[in-house]
Amino acid sequence: MRTIETHISIPKWIEELELGKKWYKFSRSPLSLLGLVIACSTIILALLAPFLAPYPQHAGFYHNFMESCQGLSLKHPFGTDQFGRDVLSRTIFGFRYSLMMAGVVLLLVVPLGVILGLIAGYYREKIKIIEIVIMRIADIFIAVPPLVLALAICSVLTPSVFHAMMAVSLMWWPWYTRLTYNVTSSLKEEYFVQAAEVTGASSSHIIFKEILPNCLGSILTKVTLDVGWIILIGSALSFVGLGAQPPTPDLGTMVAEGGNFLPDFWWISLFPALAISYTILGFNLLGDGVRDTFVEER
Repeated sequence: MRTIETHISIPKWIEELELGKKWYKFSRSPLSLLGLVIACSTIILALLAPFLAPYPQHAGFYHNFMESCQGLSLKHPFGTDQFGRDVLSRTIFGFRYSLMMAGVVLLLVVPLGVILGLIAGYYREKIKIIEIVIMRIADIFIAVPPLVLALAICSVLTPSVFHAMMAVSLMWWPWYTRLTYNVTSSLKEEYFVQAAEVTGASSSHIIFKEILPNCLGSILTKVTLDVGWIILIGSALSFVGLGAQPPTPDLGTMVAEGGNFLPDFWWISLFPALAISYTILGFNLLGDGVRDTFVEER
């Protein structure tokens, strides 16, 4: 007996209308727009750092002790550090390393966590052992505080940006697995999923074509909110010497180095710390706006 799969194509104008409605809802919030502006500005600074930084050579091996620990001036708006390097230039390059940390971690953990969550949620009743294995492993990782687990992993490895990324990735995937599992478990009982099963659609079609698109709103919201948390944890690892190593212009490393010269040369650590706060604030506001945009109206 042949099974017949029905595919309903949504007109393009309807999709554009839905996107327009979501953008209108997003743009109605001034804080959401502010978060979008801050997030875009940090991305632009990170991508164009070699062109926007006044002294791009100060981002690497450079020293000029004749200009060390100089205060704020027109030549150096953020002052200079103990090696005579321009703090503004190094802060701009610091955005690049912070966003690179967040981008690599999310690129690794989101696909893995989402796929595992989809499988565990869809086969929750059909093949119980799959759900038990996946979710219990995820629960073990979630039970340990993220920063503590990252510190423990990095402490037994050679301190570097790469090992910091791997440590954060190892502890971050269970959160996406848990989120996707919860959403999939609720969507599995919806009529459109049951209709797809009745028409003989394959499990892969139901998981990736029917359920996954309806999970994207929650996943996108978490991604935007997680950027700030990952940057904060990456900066914390660098602050204690387990992340990026000097002379890499990582914001956490710069704050730690400047802490040795407080309170006399406060600008060395203040501006990198403000840059971290600026980035986290922007992505958190953006994440709140995305969350409010995808919330179903009751």
